[in-house]
Amino acid sequence: TIRETLAQSSDWDRSTIKTLLRRLCEKGVVSTTKKDVLYYAPQVSETEYKEYKTERLIDRLYRGSAKNLVASLVAGNKLDKSDIEELRSLFKVGE
Repeated sequence: TIRETLAQSSDWDRSTIKTLLRRLCEKGVVSTTKKDVLYYAPQVSETEYKEYKTERLIDRLYRGSAKNLVASLVAGNKLDKSDIEELRSLFKVGE
């Protein structure tokens, strides 16, 4: 169950989990089907969700500039040489 899965990584109680699921349903991220119990299903893919959250992060913290995000990662030494080479390859494909 969702509760059992979350219990492995958090100490949330049942009411917190129910609140989270209700809010996700209200946002259209999750849907429910009632049979004997409620079944929850995602309405967006993990990739779509990550893209949305990344866009919000860039807008909020980097004034809409992905370049500023990358510059922050470089300045903080968060990228090693292989990361930088992979990014270079991605940029070449995007040209």
